[in-house]
Amino acid sequence: MATDMIRGDLSEALNIIEKFLADSKNISAIEKVGDEMVKAFRSGNKVISCGNGGSMTDAMHFAEELSGKFRKDRPSLPAIAISDPSYITCTANDYGYEFIFSRFIESLGTKGDILLAISTSGNSGNIVKAAETAKSNGMFVIGLTGKDGGKLASVCDIEIRAPYSEYSDRVQEIHIKIIHTLIHYIEQKLNLGLI
Repeated sequence: MATDMIRGDLSEALNIIEKFLADSKNISAIEKVGDEMVKAFRSGNKVISCGNGGSMTDAMHFAEELSGKFRKDRPSLPAIAISDPSYITCTANDYGYEFIFSRFIESLGTKGDILLAISTSGNSGNIVKAAETAKSNGMFVIGLTGKDGGKLASVCDIEIRAPYSEYSDRVQEIHIKIIHTLIHYIEQKLNLGLI
């Protein structure tokens, strides 16, 4: 029955969220990430985000909520997602797909900035390379991952990993919850003239 499948999907999503919430290390990691981002913004630095496919839309969503608006009116915060298709296709064509994020970070990532690197497997080569480049530029690296964290886990200053799921959509559902919670935390912590 179709309704059984729908209920099954929603129940599975709820179980993953409950599993994530039950681990206090996840709550602590979100708080630490929020504090690092607040520190960066207060110091005049920026957050750069990146991801592939659905994770790119999450990276874009994160940046636009900070630079645009989340819940309340407030000053814009310096956040940008690496998502310009002309830049991405140019770099992929000239250097290879592995370099589409790292080249951007080479040119615009500076010491004190933060990279939010999103990969459901933790093994996307271009995301790992972006994280490595960010570290070499003196940036603080945050990873949103899934499965076993992959290669990205060892490069991050802080990794937040979704509970294991065979499918990336369940990981992405946790990632978007983390993203929204982080933005809310940052707004509250900065207290940027919220009205």
